Amino acid sequence: MILPMFAVNLALIGDLTREELASCGSRFAPLLVSALVGTILGMALLDRLPEAPLRVLLGLVSLGFVTTAQRVVPLPAVSRAADRCFVETPLAMAGVGGVSGLLFGGTNVGVQLVAFVRSCNLSHGLFVGVVALVFVGINGLRVAAAGALGLYPDLQLVAASIVAAVPAVAGVAVGKRIRGRVSERLRRGVVLGLLTVIGVRLVLGGTGLL
Repeated sequence: MILPMFAVNLALIGDLTREELASCGSRFAPLLVSALVGTILGMALLDRLPEAPLRVLLGLVSLGFVTTAQRVVPLPAVSRAADRCFVETPLAMAGVGGVSGLLFGGTNVGVQLVAFVRSCNLSHGLFVGVVALVFVGINGLRVAAAGALGLYPDLQLVAASIVAAVPAVAGVAVGKRIRGRVSERLRRGVVLGLLTVIGVRLVLGGTGLL
């Protein structure tokens, strides 16, 4: 899935102007650099990371993000943690980027990075562009790292990955066309709904119930 994800975010990064690209690149540099380092480490430790506990942890992160975003249940502990940890300082970004990159490299789940960028109060268009910028850098490096680490056992798998990128990019084009026609409420509902499904599946899968 690395090549499709790279293609998708490469298509989305076009939403940023040159000025926004330069500004966001500088603003989120600690997050990007530490996430790159963490991702490579996560890929190198792929066979050593405990899969089941990581699934449960990431599932809970996803569900916690949805609950906090929806404000369905007040979570003072989560709010305090967000106030202390999800702050836009170089140290906080480096910490979040490193841990998130490690988890992303080992599990291919990046909701924790999305949640952090979402906490920075960006406009929707800028949020999409910044997430794309972060994931373009990470996934570009992952393509090379996957080849170096032997994660592509044959050319057939590489070809399948390239083919899978085609409908992914087509989906981005469709999404861009309908973005302005879909209400923020509907967009938010669909995204949080998908994150809920992902979170539940991760938790159930990690606990052996699925």
